[in-house]
Amino acid sequence: MSGTVVVILNALTLISILALVAIGLAIVFGMMDVMNLAHGEFVTIGAYTLSFVQAARWMLPPETAYWVALVLAPLIGALVGLIIEWAVIRRLYHRPLDTILATFGISLILQKLIELSFGALPQVVVAPVSGMVDLFGAHYPAYRFLIIALGGVVIAATLAAFRWTQFGVDLRAVIQNRAMAESLGIDAKRLTRIAFAGGSALASLAGVLLAPLASVETHLGTFYIGKAFFVVILGGIGSVLGSVAGSVLVGGAETLLNYELDPSLASALVLALAIVLVRLRPRGIVPGYSAAHELLGKG
Repeated sequence: MSGTVVVILNALTLISILALVAIGLAIVFGMMDVMNLAHGEFVTIGAYTLSFVQAARWMLPPETAYWVALVLAPLIGALVGLIIEWAVIRRLYHRPLDTILATFGISLILQKLIELSFGALPQVVVAPVSGMVDLFGAHYPAYRFLIIALGGVVIAATLAAFRWTQFGVDLRAVIQNRAMAESLGIDAKRLTRIAFAGGSALASLAGVLLAPLASVETHLGTFYIGKAFFVVILGGIGSVLGSVAGSVLVGGAETLLNYELDPSLASALVLALAIVLVRLRPRGIVPGYSAAHELLGKG
């Protein structure tokens, strides 16, 4: 029983991180047909923000500094996202192949800037809570419960905003038919800027949550960007709910297989499963619409 509980909780932890990274990627890909290969660097930005705030202390203990970083990192991620969108991405909308090259270059630049600022050695960060919690006979780290709780709240809030707010309605309209949405008076350019910044902020938030569990170094985000793309394509391009569903499937399957198989083999099997599911459901588990499907040959 305790082993099953640990597997479920580990899966929920991974699902929370994947969903936070993938939601922004799904919106940007679906709305702008931009395959943002630099998206993973926002995870790294979030992790290094936590490292910087805790190292600076500012008369705060590391545990308190964590909460400061949890607020500060999404703001920094959103600002960097706005700058990148204004300087580069807005000139490449609906040119998917060009954006692949451009965002790959941005990814390398961000990695080197972080390395120049903080050095190549891994950074040390501290979780805001420690100790273990007993649940149904399983001893589980308290911090992982915090990740599940915070991730769940943010994901639920994002789903609610996408579904029930005017901003969400306008955003879905632009994703489905940009020309029609603009003819109805929706400012698509403003929405794309906000969506890009919001997706960057979510990825940076994921970086803060992930940092105490991972090695905080300049390539941290690259470990998650590949999985996030699988999640987006599997869940449905342009679909926030699809990204969550894809995260559940990928995160759950990978966690379960990791307990039975070598991690490399487990990752390969998850990839094979994703390919089969995409073949069976080309538009994803929860289909959205975007011209990106044309690029993938699924329009």
